[in-house]
Amino acid sequence: MSGAVATALVAWGNAWLTGHVGLDEAVDAVEKNAGPQILGGEPAEVTLRRGLGDLRVGGLSALRLALPEPGDPLGLTGPPAFNAAAIDAGAAVVAVLDGRAMGLVPAEDRRGSSYVGVRWTPHEASAALPDVPSLAEADRSLTLAMRDATEALLTVDDFAGVPPEIADALVDLRDPDRGDHPLAPGYPQRAHRVAALAGRLSLVVDLARQMDDRGLSADQMTRRGEALRLLDAAVRRALVAACNSAFDPVPGTDR
Repeated sequence: MSGAVATALVAWGNAWLTGHVGLDEAVDAVEKNAGPQILGGEPAEVTLRRGLGDLRVGGLSALRLALPEPGDPLGLTGPPAFNAAAIDAGAAVVAVLDGRAMGLVPAEDRRGSSYVGVRWTPHEASAALPDVPSLAEADRSLTLAMRDATEALLTVDDFAGVPPEIADALVDLRDPDRGDHPLAPGYPQRAHRVAALAGRLSLVVDLARQMDDRGLSADQMTRRGEALRLLDAAVRRALVAACNSAFDPVPGTDR
């Protein structure tokens, strides 16, 4: 949940900041699947719509995505308290302000018997640029990781059969119109393509990790596990690069 909701906030938030959608449209899109969202803080929590508006008045110029895991603080630059919270959640958003930054960490927000939404907890964050790949680098790495993982999953010597849902997901990779398109208006076409492919590959990783290991040798299990680990890392890097590309220069312009 955390990764998807953080991706949505960055994508639609940047679409709003670049003038491609209005604030209401952006918030509606973010809340469409994850439910109502609030931004915690002092003196009181506020709705996501109000919180984004307040941040804009405070100099908000961009939103960056972080999809860290233990040992891989992807998209994070500190301080330690924010990094720890983001790694625990598996995702975070960095709001770039005038000369400073604010980290936002999502968590499920349950109230009563029927209310389910998302609460964003603010943290002090470093304004330093994170060490993340460019969109072109992430695209190449994702393609290579996809090839290696497909070979590991479909090699006959590895195991007798592949569950049909994984086979279908691998076939869907050939169709760019299949699956979700996580980005918002205003992003480069390459970013849309990379993000959509990363989303479909993320499903492959989730399904493959649920596969039965019976009948596999230790070497085969190691090969499959390593291929999935590398694919998962490439997927996260691709999503971060795609979401953070909203302000990349457009070839042939001075932007």
